[in-house]
Amino acid sequence: MAGRSLGQAVATVSLSVALASLTVRSSGCRGVPASRNSFPSCGFHLNANIMSGSNDAKDNSHNKARTSPYPGSKVERSQVPNEKVGWLVEWQDYNPVEYTAVSVLAGPRWADPQISESSFSPKFNEKDGHVERKSQNGLYEIENGRPRNPAGRTGLVGRGLLGRWGPNHAADPIITRWKRDESGNKITHPVSGKCILQFVAIKRKDCGEWAIPGGMVDPGEKISATLKREFGEEALNSLQKSSAEKREIEEKLHTLFSQEHLVIYKGYVDDPRNTDNAWMETEAVNYHDETGETMDNLTLEAGDDAGKVKWVDISDQLKLYASHSQFIKLVAEKRDAHWSEDPAADNRGL
Repeated sequence: MAGRSLGQAVATVSLSVALASLTVRSSGCRGVPASRNSFPSCGFHLNANIMSGSNDAKDNSHNKARTSPYPGSKVERSQVPNEKVGWLVEWQDYNPVEYTAVSVLAGPRWADPQISESSFSPKFNEKDGHVERKSQNGLYEIENGRPRNPAGRTGLVGRGLLGRWGPNHAADPIITRWKRDESGNKITHPVSGKCILQFVAIKRKDCGEWAIPGGMVDPGEKISATLKREFGEEALNSLQKSSAEKREIEEKLHTLFSQEHLVIYKGYVDDPRNTDNAWMETEAVNYHDETGETMDNLTLEAGDDAGKVKWVDISDQLKLYASHSQFIKLVAEKRDAHWSEDPAADNRGL
C-alpha cells in the first residue's frame, strides 16, 4: 500500500460503493430475456443488508461474522459492538482472539501457509498465479502483512476455517423451477397471486442449516465450472457415481447450465467463518428451468458436504445459511415470483 491514509481512503470509497442501497424492480417472470445476462445487465449493486444477512435496513454491520463460538470450535470471539465494527472508528483497546483451525494449519493444498513463513509472499489485491486474491468489493487494506476484512472488525484474527488470507472465493448455483400441479399448471399463491418458485436446497453437514448448494472456486477454475461441479457433487451426489452415471449427469447438467441465467450477486458474504484477515466472497447465479423438464430428468441425491437435498418453496419464511435468504429474495423479485403474503413487502426493497 502507498500509505496508511491512502489505503484507508481507497478502502472507504470501495466499501461505500459496495454498500450502496438497492431497490430491486422486477421485470416479470415472462420478461426475462432468453440470452444469458452478464452481471452489469442485471442491475444489482452490492447491498449492505446482503452483506449482513439482515432484514433491517438500518443495520449495516455484519452480524454472523461476529457470532460465537466460532464454527467447529469452542473459541469465543472478542465482542464487537455495532458502533465499533468499522475500521475508521478508533478503538485502541481492541483485542481480537487469534485462531486458525488445525485443519488449515496442517497445510492442505487449498490453504495458504502462515504469513510468518519466509517462503510465502502473497500478492494481495491481484491475481497471484492461479490464486485470485482480488476482492469483488474493490481494494482492501494490508496491515502488518495481513489483509483486513473490508466489512470491519469480527473479534477474531487469523483464518479460522478459511484457507486463504483475504478473500476466499465461492460460487453458489441457485437452481429454480415453477411449482406446478398434477396437470402441469403453475401454482399461484392464494394471497399474493404470484407464481410460486422453488429452488434446490441442501442441508449442510457442518452446521445443520439449509442453504444454497455451492463451494470454493479452485485455483484457476472458471466460475461456471465451479457452479456446475458443486451442484453435481452436493445435489446429485456425482462423486459417488459410476463413470457411466457421471457422464449421464454431466450431459444433463450441460443442458441446464447452458440455459439463460442471472448473476444475482457478487461480493462479500456475512459468513460465520469470517475473521479480520480472511472472509468469504461469492458469485450467486440463478439457472432457471422454465418448463421443469430438465430437472425432472435428474434425481436429487445429497452428497459431499450436503446431508440432505430437496426442492423448497420460495417465500419470506425461509431461514437459510449466511446471506442465502437475501440471494433467494433477489431471485424471486427478478422473476416476479411469490415472496411474501404482505402486499407491501415487495415494494420495500432490501
